[in-house]
Amino acid sequence: MRRRDFITRIAASAGTTYAVMQALDLIEKPATAQKSPFQLQRRGGSKSIIILGAGLGGMTCAYELSKVGYQCKILEARERSGGRCWTVRTGDKFTDTLGQTQTIGFDRGQYFNPGPARIPYHHVTIDYCKELGVPLEVIVNLSRQQYIYRENAGSLSGRKVHFREAIADMRGYISELLAKAISKDAVDAPLTVEDKEKMIEFLRTYGGLNPDLFYKGSSRRGYSTYQGAGDAPGVVDDPYDLSALLELGFAGNESFEFGFNQQMTMFEPVGGMDAIAKAFEKQVGRFITYGAVVTEIRKTPDGVQILYKDKSGNVKQETADYCICNIPLSVLKDIPSDFAPDMKEAIASVEYAVTGKSALQFNRRFWEDDEDIFGGITQTDQDITQIWYPSTGYLSQKGVVLGYYNFGSTAETVGTLAPADRVALALEQGSKIHPQYNNHFENGFSLFWSTVPYSKGGWAEYTTDVRTTYYPRLNQPDGNIYLCGEHLSYLTGWMAGAFESARLVSTQIAAL
Repeated sequence: MRRRDFITRIAASAGTTYAVMQALDLIEKPATAQKSPFQLQRRGGSKSIIILGAGLGGMTCAYELSKVGYQCKILEARERSGGRCWTVRTGDKFTDTLGQTQTIGFDRGQYFNPGPARIPYHHVTIDYCKELGVPLEVIVNLSRQQYIYRENAGSLSGRKVHFREAIADMRGYISELLAKAISKDAVDAPLTVEDKEKMIEFLRTYGGLNPDLFYKGSSRRGYSTYQGAGDAPGVVDDPYDLSALLELGFAGNESFEFGFNQQMTMFEPVGGMDAIAKAFEKQVGRFITYGAVVTEIRKTPDGVQILYKDKSGNVKQETADYCICNIPLSVLKDIPSDFAPDMKEAIASVEYAVTGKSALQFNRRFWEDDEDIFGGITQTDQDITQIWYPSTGYLSQKGVVLGYYNFGSTAETVGTLAPADRVALALEQGSKIHPQYNNHFENGFSLFWSTVPYSKGGWAEYTTDVRTTYYPRLNQPDGNIYLCGEHLSYLTGWMAGAFESARLVSTQIAAL
């Protein structure tokens, strides 16, 4: 077995490449246990590499490989770098694959991230932000002041339920049920008398139970009358009924913060997500040809040949020893190529997320002024699905709210509407939660990722069968052509997936 095949197979099965690279002496090892930057070993690489796509994966490959002597050239179909790492600001124009053009009308200083919008603290993305000097700030991924709003939820239908209320009440009821079961020896567990006492005391504290082990509500869920000075002890709100909470059906929302990639402490670049792309562009921009639409991908006896159309529509070609293809599979499958039949089948078998977003600029931050919401995500069973509140510009006058973030068939239905009608839908449904919408709305923007040029989808979505059957092949080179991107990782939909894939591919090529 060749060394590059061994690396690929081990990394693909393990889901990570760093330890494999170090074990094979393909990257520099830290002198101590302290975490060190990723760095390929200098092996005298001087061969040429043509990289298709100036997304994060493509630029990372150029960044890492050029450090060790490889000659890199990047072809990018768009007039910007970053791919789905994208921020829109005032005056920007966006035209989808249907020919619908929108001009962003936000005030100067306001912006919106249509693609990636948050970074978990443990992702490699943080490492590159540090290495490239991209300043970060905290994004409030979860606020207990945000709402759950359901229109088909029994007795709570059409009511705005704060997360803190629902979570405090549900944990209280669960604690009550378990505490009573333990006290009546109704739990099949080998608990000693001392264990039972400690567990009941834990549940009393955890759930806010009274001495008789009943949940009657607690200050954790908030107050109907706030505490204050003088004779103002505050009045605790009455809890919702357990049956009403069960009908509300918020289990997925309640457990959101427990997801490994959805912790409460998350980050975003100051001023917009495209700060990451721009930081890479400063490093590798000299390698990028913009407006270069790839039309053919071919193998040659000693390398690769790429045909593309330039900004003027002229057909040009580039040859190189290797090709790193960072093009999304949703686009790549339609480009004529010399890929082997099994590779073509694998490329065509991966579906992409159907998803859409909108952004709404308001002339008053009513969510802060009127409702004490500072960041977080409101969840609803309406077509808009989610409302995100900005984690920047607190206490200022204006702000941009994510009006909807939807998925699947809902996103498909909304995505068929004209852009202005999508914004109107966001206003109509959002105003059921925030009546202030119509009085303070100024302008908006919307997109459907399936009609975003050169993306044609949100991110790769693998079924278990497709992951098992095709993913290993996609991670293997086809001749001197290597695929790269978030779709070649277990972190699909995250920028870290593109970075991890780029490191793997760069290591494979450097090992030759």
